[in-house]
Amino acid sequence: MKLNQQNLNRLAAEVKLPAYSLSDTRQGIAHIGVGGFHRAHQAYYTDALMNTGEALDWAICGVGLRAEDRRARDDLKEQDYLFTLFELGDSDDTEVRVIGAIRDMLLAEDSAQVLIDKLADPQIRIVSLTITEGGYCIDDSNGEFMAHLPQIQHDLTNPQQPKTVFGFLCAALSRRRAAGISAFTVMSCDNLPHNGAVTRKALLAFTALLDPDLRDWIDANVSFPNAMVDRITPMTSTAHRLQLADKHAVDDAWPVVCEPFVQWVLEDKFVNGRPAWEKVGVQFTDDVSPYEEMKIKLLNGSHLALTYLGFLKGYRFVHETMNDPLFVRYMRAYMDLDVTPQLAPVPGIDLTEYKDTLVARFSNQAIADQLERVCSDGSSKFPKFTIPTISRLIADGRETKRAALVVAAWALYLKGVDENGDTYSIPDPRAAFCQGLVAQDALITERLLGVEEIFGTAIPRSPEFVAAFEWCLNSLREEGVTQTLEKILAI
Repeated sequence: MKLNQQNLNRLAAEVKLPAYSLSDTRQGIAHIGVGGFHRAHQAYYTDALMNTGEALDWAICGVGLRAEDRRARDDLKEQDYLFTLFELGDSDDTEVRVIGAIRDMLLAEDSAQVLIDKLADPQIRIVSLTITEGGYCIDDSNGEFMAHLPQIQHDLTNPQQPKTVFGFLCAALSRRRAAGISAFTVMSCDNLPHNGAVTRKALLAFTALLDPDLRDWIDANVSFPNAMVDRITPMTSTAHRLQLADKHAVDDAWPVVCEPFVQWVLEDKFVNGRPAWEKVGVQFTDDVSPYEEMKIKLLNGSHLALTYLGFLKGYRFVHETMNDPLFVRYMRAYMDLDVTPQLAPVPGIDLTEYKDTLVARFSNQAIADQLERVCSDGSSKFPKFTIPTISRLIADGRETKRAALVVAAWALYLKGVDENGDTYSIPDPRAAFCQGLVAQDALITERLLGVEEIFGTAIPRSPEFVAAFEWCLNSLREEGVTQTLEKILAI
């Protein structure tokens, strides 16, 4: 059955439907960067709240700033902006649910002015973002906004025809200020430390170059709550679509697949109202820092620890690495010995139980999470997920080999060939640059570790870490992944 509004009540009985009338909703959120994660997370929570009869004025208008967003918009539009959330897990407590929280999607390519008008509409009280870790244009080596980037320079020169998220936010907030309309909250849902603070810094830096008075108004009137977000959401494949059709008779051009687990810890700092997401499981807090450090260092850091090694070994799915006992032992040692001692107490969280949960989640066979997805954008992920752990290990004078192995595995992964001789592409916007760093074996240490925006300054200056990195690199080259893991675990 083709998914659309007309066919909703003709879907299979086990498919859960919106408990609200789509025509009763009004848009209160604009979300920039509609992808799988947004749909499995923020849209999922918003839909759950709407199903209780609340928050019908908080429906979502999607926003696409990239040319490749057109297909997503077209697929959703054909389905009246409905999509299926298809949970995949190794137990029976999964659900299949149609989400109706997204009610429209605008593309910047079609009309910058229409999009600015939408963001300036007083009904829009939250603008949320999933624009990837690299989308904030912050130099990880010094924390500064990269105003020199061509797309930023374009927006500074053409403020009414912007292309970037900062240009659109600035144009809309300028319009709201001039019209006496209250500002909106800017809410990052991206996987990076202090995502709200990073968003604030980037937007204020951009606006200062364009209109210092507007910069001061934004500083005084816009809030940027930090958030910890979590749900494993693989890329939707043709196999997933067919599985949904075969098992539940739903023909959805762009379903979202995800694990049953979901978590959102959010600072309650909103300037223009918000949905009562706490009624559907969102945890509000005054300080999200301990939660995000736990999640980013343990979950995201462990993901990187597993995935490059797994790819080199010839695995292509996360659960395949977890079926290998050596990988599980290595992941657990990395979490227990290297990361956990660095973490502050996390209110309401037992870290041992949390780590047990991560092992179970990564082992989920049904979800078939792609290593390629987790490996992607390594040049942006390393500074946020792994480098802080390594830097702290160095500062504390602790063993660094387990952590150095993560970097060594990435270095070999960047060569584009695994232990079986199979070749693959590198999914990273800076792939050519990164591959150039490892092109000459004799210069890998100097060139790779010398990239300050990725590794900072402490790591290449640590003789202990450099030695550990070279030991791991040589072992992976000469003895392979399995024997290297055995030696690392014997430390």
